[in-house]
Amino acid sequence: MKSFQQSAEEDPDGDGDSEPKRQLRPRERSVFSRRGFLAGAGLVGATAVATASYAGHDAISGALTRVAGHPGGASSSGSTLSGAAAPASGKPPGPAAPPDRTFVSTQLTAAHVSSWATAATAAGLIFAGPQGHGSSGLIVDNHGEPVWMEPTGVGVTDLRVQTFEGKPVLTYWTGTGTGGHGMGSGSILDTGYQPVAQVNAGNGLKADLHEFTLTEAGTALLIAYPTVPYDLRPVGGPANGFIYDCHVQEVDVRSGAVLLDWSAVAHIDITETYVQPGDNNASADGTSEAKAFDPFHLNSVDESGDALLVSSRHMHALYLVDRTAGTLRWRLGGKRSDFKVADNAAFAWQHDARRRSATSLTVFDNHYSSGSTGISRGLLLNVDESARTVTLQQEFSHAGHRGNAEGNVQLLGNGHYLVGWGADPAVTEFTPDGTALYESIGLGNASYRTYRCAWTGRPATVPDIAVLPGNGSSMQVYASWNGATEVASWRFLTGETLQSLMPAGTVPRRGFETSTAVAAAAKVAVQALHSDGSVLATSKAVST
Repeated sequence: MKSFQQSAEEDPDGDGDSEPKRQLRPRERSVFSRRGFLAGAGLVGATAVATASYAGHDAISGALTRVAGHPGGASSSGSTLSGAAAPASGKPPGPAAPPDRTFVSTQLTAAHVSSWATAATAAGLIFAGPQGHGSSGLIVDNHGEPVWMEPTGVGVTDLRVQTFEGKPVLTYWTGTGTGGHGMGSGSILDTGYQPVAQVNAGNGLKADLHEFTLTEAGTALLIAYPTVPYDLRPVGGPANGFIYDCHVQEVDVRSGAVLLDWSAVAHIDITETYVQPGDNNASADGTSEAKAFDPFHLNSVDESGDALLVSSRHMHALYLVDRTAGTLRWRLGGKRSDFKVADNAAFAWQHDARRRSATSLTVFDNHYSSGSTGISRGLLLNVDESARTVTLQQEFSHAGHRGNAEGNVQLLGNGHYLVGWGADPAVTEFTPDGTALYESIGLGNASYRTYRCAWTGRPATVPDIAVLPGNGSSMQVYASWNGATEVASWRFLTGETLQSLMPAGTVPRRGFETSTAVAAAAKVAVQALHSDGSVLATSKAVST
């Protein structure tokens, strides 16, 4: 195991603030200079900064312990796609979202998700982690119609499809949110939604909610937030203080062996932070373990050849970490940037830094804090490591979305980009030139990350069925199969005994739950049919 606990190394300064200011475009004049905001934040670092640092994470801690599902209530199974044109405002409903969707055949619930599209999207379903509404792990189709709702009620972040041992798997972090980070583990499920592996951090640490990435080598990249004593006088805190020393670990999935354990405090000086102990938040003033100060707030780790690309939200910086030595090869952004960053490429409070090529990366620029103006953006950046320059290749913004916390940027297989707006509960798909062509809104109160992934699910469970009485000679039968992606139609079976069940009608699948009226009978069951007519599964028979 590589364990990196050396003292912070000395690197030459490169604050990137010396380049001449470019002429602002009209929209930017109405907002503010991004470079000016970053410089200002480094000086004041008080009210506005603290609010941005912690607001939005409180929503995570509340959502992760919520138990999903409640009984009752028929649900509409029609499409929620609202037409070919984007809505005028494009703003998601946020905390005032409609009550959770409920169903008759299952107690599972889901956030009300609505969508619009102006052109064909990339293939795949939408994977989200709605907070505060329904199941916290949710897969929906392009119409916002549920496909899978996490059935146990556990807290979920970073739900997506990855590859493990050559096969597609469903992965997510699960655990308890603690007001800005989390303590839990990574879960891997197969296409039947059955457990493949649970991945824990090593060396006595608990995996944080911000990252669970699988590698081709069969390992997982994780983050952990252990509390350690630290002298906080350089940042205005107590001498005998406490901080979260963010760790990056690489763990072998099958054996649990820790192959790498990197400590942020051993390599990054805490004076690079843009927050101070107790900034508008007495519970993070560093005076005790329970009030640990968070100078780094690491929130993503990505492979970059023989290095790792690490994002530190509170440093406004990305770090390239040598996977063998643990040293920093460079800093990008923040107070000691090794790169000259173009004004329109500058970011702040960022999430989800991902290496896209040898010369480019994406990052979600949360950008704004309480009391400031501006919008959040997905960024595609050109990074010249020889010249030490960073320029903007493309910006992805739409409808004034502002996610002060969370968020991500995904490069899709057809060249489109998907941007999850985090604390602003929406997701938007863009063409490579930044044109918005699809959006889903109403992802609970927030969704830490949101993805589009190809996925074929055939649950190990059987379909669910429920019956409501009709007019005496008929009954209404409801069918659903949580997580099934191949159902084209439903065949309803009725009879006076289990042995006498016969087809009573076949109807096309209509959304997550499909219902139809059939003649009253003592027993009823349903069969999920493939598009080729074969039977995928048969429910248990119920008495009416």
